[in-house]
Amino acid sequence: MKLEHYIGGRHVPSQSGATFTALDPTTNEPYLEVAAGGAADVAAAVAAAQKAFTDGPWSTMPAEQRAGTLRAVAAAIESRDDEIAALECRDTGLPITQARGQARRAAHNFRFFADVITTMGEDVYRVGTAQLNYVVRKPVGVAGLITPWNTPFMLETWKLAPALAAGCPVVLKPAEWSPASASLLPEIMEEAGLPTGVFNLVHGIGEDAGAALVAHPDVPVISFTGESGTGQTIMRNAASSLKTLSMELGGKSPLLVFEDADLERALDAAVFGVFSLNGERCTASSRVLVQDTVYEEFVARLAERAARVRVGAPGDPATELGALIHPEHYERVMEYVAIGSGEGARLVAGGSRPEHLTSGNFLAATVFADVTPHMRIFQEEIFGPVVCVTPFSTETEAVELANATRYGLAAYLWTNDLRRTHRLAQSIEAGMLWVNSQNVRDLRTPFGGVKASGVGREGGRHSIDVYTESHIVHLATEDLPIPRFGAA
Repeated sequence: MKLEHYIGGRHVPSQSGATFTALDPTTNEPYLEVAAGGAADVAAAVAAAQKAFTDGPWSTMPAEQRAGTLRAVAAAIESRDDEIAALECRDTGLPITQARGQARRAAHNFRFFADVITTMGEDVYRVGTAQLNYVVRKPVGVAGLITPWNTPFMLETWKLAPALAAGCPVVLKPAEWSPASASLLPEIMEEAGLPTGVFNLVHGIGEDAGAALVAHPDVPVISFTGESGTGQTIMRNAASSLKTLSMELGGKSPLLVFEDADLERALDAAVFGVFSLNGERCTASSRVLVQDTVYEEFVARLAERAARVRVGAPGDPATELGALIHPEHYERVMEYVAIGSGEGARLVAGGSRPEHLTSGNFLAATVFADVTPHMRIFQEEIFGPVVCVTPFSTETEAVELANATRYGLAAYLWTNDLRRTHRLAQSIEAGMLWVNSQNVRDLRTPFGGVKASGVGREGGRHSIDVYTESHIVHLATEDLPIPRFGAA
């Protein structure tokens, strides 16, 4: 199987002829050849998108008409649910049951933003009887979308849907480690009736295709999801052209458990929050902070539950934890396991390959206890099925520990004290806080982080803000006084 770019309505190889291979995470054997895009391919895609923006109907189409196309995209995705899930499972190592859930969310993204643009109003300000000021949203132009390798199809649609809803043609650069499911998008977009040139796809390595997209002068907005170091590089490279940036970056999210919490539900949330999606999720609750009065009990129960997490073939419906995506990433996660042990953390579950899985990127659900803030496994994003557990005694100490990393994406709080909830909600440095809940998303709300976890917010109208400019018109309805400089 070979994947090509999709530019201006046509499937094309790289102009250089270069390709790369994608690996099966369960065997690390090559199974897919992919066109490796470079600056010339990105330039061709941007030119096609720019032509669609200036000459085509999409950017000036009434919102209701665009919404109809987005709903058709959602229907086309739903008709391919099983195919999308199978590709994601093969390409990323995600358990098939979780991949199916991500495919359903992808369709929901398009339906949601179809509703957003048909219900969204624009602002009008009246100044007495003398002036009427109104604000019109205009699409900014070609949107560059750079997406990550974890849950790739869903996260591609999370960016595609609002960009297209706003009227922007797009150039999508999927992650090189998981390019397969994006190959379905051209057929989906054509089936839905999206005009030619509005959707373009360039595969490639981030340092080549991604960098070219960021640097292109005709791409005024970049939306990126990935790790913080890459985000810093993008910000530096985009500075010369003052691009709009929306970046959701890394996380080291804390889950705080107080002694008055429902410990069984908090345990469920802790296990699901770090071991679902193979632990390869930006909002994973990878630091569990537990009040000392219930700490030992919670650690024991967490270790017991982790030991029972079913690790296996991604295609098996019984699997809860599949294969990590790539041998390079697997090696990195295993290095952190060794670092944790070397730093003196207490390994209470996992830490090695399950005995029944002799090849591939498999790691048992891993729990470190007695982790202190100076340890690297406490501070650095591991992005795998590894959780660190740390005790605290007071509310003040809990907040200090929660805020003791450079990240600030998500946080989770388990307590039945309402006043404490409000206090900590103001004190914890995170873009998003869930109270007595796991990561349940409301697409209307802003999504994003603080500190090293990102720039900007997406979700609902916040996403439309990324891809539109506010154009303000000041209309005089009476003869306003004008100072007469130079008059006799």
